[in-house]
Amino acid sequence: MTHGATPHTDPAPPTATRTVLLRGGDVHSPADPFATALVVERGHIAWVGSEGAADAFASGVDEVVDLDGALVTPAFTDAHVHTTSAGLALTGLDLTRARSLPDALDLVRAYAERRPDDRVLLGHGWDAARWPERRAPRRAELDEATGGRPLYLSRIDVHSAVVTTALLDRVPRIRETAGFQDGEPLTRDAHHAVRAAAFAAITPAQRAEAQREALRHAASLGIGSVHECGGPDISSPEDFTGLLALAEAEPGPRVFGYWADRDLDRARELGAIGAAGDLFVDGALGSHTACLHAPYTDAAHTGTAYLDTAEVAAHVAACTEAGLQAGFHAIGDAAITAVVDGVRAAAEKVGLARVRAARHRVEHAEMMTPATIAAFAELGLTASVQPAFDANWGGPDSMYADRLGADRARTLNPFAAMLKAGVPLAFGSDAPVTPLDPWGTVRAAAFHRTAEHRISVRAAFTAHTRGGWRAIGRDDAGILVPGAPADYAVWQTSELVVQAPDDRVARWSTDPRSGTPGLPDLSPGTELPVCLATVVGGREVFVRPQG
Repeated sequence: MTHGATPHTDPAPPTATRTVLLRGGDVHSPADPFATALVVERGHIAWVGSEGAADAFASGVDEVVDLDGALVTPAFTDAHVHTTSAGLALTGLDLTRARSLPDALDLVRAYAERRPDDRVLLGHGWDAARWPERRAPRRAELDEATGGRPLYLSRIDVHSAVVTTALLDRVPRIRETAGFQDGEPLTRDAHHAVRAAAFAAITPAQRAEAQREALRHAASLGIGSVHECGGPDISSPEDFTGLLALAEAEPGPRVFGYWADRDLDRARELGAIGAAGDLFVDGALGSHTACLHAPYTDAAHTGTAYLDTAEVAAHVAACTEAGLQAGFHAIGDAAITAVVDGVRAAAEKVGLARVRAARHRVEHAEMMTPATIAAFAELGLTASVQPAFDANWGGPDSMYADRLGADRARTLNPFAAMLKAGVPLAFGSDAPVTPLDPWGTVRAAAFHRTAEHRISVRAAFTAHTRGGWRAIGRDDAGILVPGAPADYAVWQTSELVVQAPDDRVARWSTDPRSGTPGLPDLSPGTELPVCLATVVGGREVFVRPQG
């Protein structure tokens, strides 16, 4: 393992049967808060301990790696990713950097000129709430910018899109479909239909290229596994099975696939570990499609409900009986209530203990209340949440405040209350909605824009490492202890600290007597750790080039 080499490309596991000693660094392990070394054998952690004890292993291993003071942590798990879309955002038209409507149109125009052979132009990330014009691009503007070519541009939350006339013309009866309103971004069924038409134009080679790029980028950030959230309204069976096959064949992060479908046989046929993920109960706040109990502040309606309590109950009961994880996308308070009531009804039918044991999950879970938090804990529901949502759209002058008013906006993403109640948390990005950025995600939870919702860096780190493994039913991974899978990352970072929060202020300590493994200082403005290497199952999947 030479941390200055290029990543392995051989699909055979070159280190799976080798024994490696890493020493001379800081090893983040609850087995030994002062650990500086570890041994990897047959793809698992064999030993964690101090530098003096490492001498006993040095002569009996196949390789010794000098960490040179680097930090070793469990690899991150991103518990909510749309891999192909994330790859396309990395390789395609990215509008997240557009600062105005004219800026966005200029980016579209330049992209169309660079890609003359694409059958459909694909882009992502516009957010009119951040633009001075406060409106989405109009179809005529996009027609002009593309020269009349088919174009699909998803909003930052991926729950609405703007398109050109040429793409609309590819979808029969689109103007009669729910969610089509002339002159407005497409939502609901109309959005699903145009997205399907746009993604159908992607060639298998383009799709594989995007998937490889997303997984390569994830590995470069210390991410060792991702939960792919596919489904018939999001991607395609070919996309889903192609990704699972690629991840199996090539070195890279592990991919655990969820297929958001109430057809359990179909989910199993595709290789999904659950009929879960983005099985939509509602939409998103930015697109005014999250389902609320009270109307939006800036719109005279309460959003969109896709599934009701009875449908949730039927799905959870069926999954529980079949030994399969169920899960739902729910953001608005009314949608979360429907999930809670549905899961409770399923528990009355099949038994609470069986429902809890299944570890069903809810994606996003933003508008939680004390009652729904208590229900999550009672029912054993995992909250698969995205702290970067608050970093991007929280605060008094934010999109959340625009949509909900300041008082309701302050209640969103209450991580501290959820942890206090015993709700299991698994962190993710929802990439491409927000970028893959694990340390940034931990920082966003620890420095939530609403102070009462903040959690310690240690708790946030656990939610982004071990939490993702627990969310798939694995309690033996995401942690550097003997017997655990050797999924870890090596980091260049500053001095390690231990956060000691109280009710008023988050204090930091470097005192080793605390007996708690240290983590990087993630205070706003500090530089985030740099990934030097990522290892999955004892195999290097990323090594940062030297120089």
